[in-house]
Amino acid sequence: MKLLGVLPFARELLYRVVEDGDIVIDGTAGNGHDTLFLAKLVGSEGVVYSFDIQEAAIEATEKRLEEKEYLERVKLIHDGHENVLSHLRDEHAGKITGAIFNLGYLPGSDKTVVTTPATTIAAVHDILGQMKKEGILVLVVYHGHKEGKKERDELLPFVRELPQEEFHVLEYRFTNQKNNPPFIIAIEKRG
Repeated sequence: MKLLGVLPFARELLYRVVEDGDIVIDGTAGNGHDTLFLAKLVGSEGVVYSFDIQEAAIEATEKRLEEKEYLERVKLIHDGHENVLSHLRDEHAGKITGAIFNLGYLPGSDKTVVTTPATTIAAVHDILGQMKKEGILVLVVYHGHKEGKKERDELLPFVRELPQEEFHVLEYRFTNQKNNPPFIIAIEKRG
């Protein structure tokens, strides 16, 4: 297949905007794959803020980073992503170039612990307010479960109402696949 799958496409978008020394956010640390990817992109002078409400996710991410010796670039935060502004250092305000969220639940864990529309929308709103021009925020929306459908149904109207003078909003999905495959919402800050 020549088309990029959802996760490779999400990373391609971030690869295009994140450079050495940048400030980025992983809103859902999970098992640490995106945090590690972002840590490589920002280099030794950049900073990754990596959030998760589950201690197991923070521990898995920390282990993955230690194995690759990238831990010093990452601020692991055991807190909800809706509290991003309380963790963002003053010198990083307005300087975020990239962010990613994998919505839903942590694979292999308690499926009742999920991201929620209210916290996700609050985090997206706050991060967009701190993003540099041409920065990109990527949401990977997993909607194959009840709570995921609810989050999708509240998130889509929110992003579709973002002013086009300020943001480009893209939806990337495969429309002929069964079982509600994940899709991407990408938001680029225009100015």
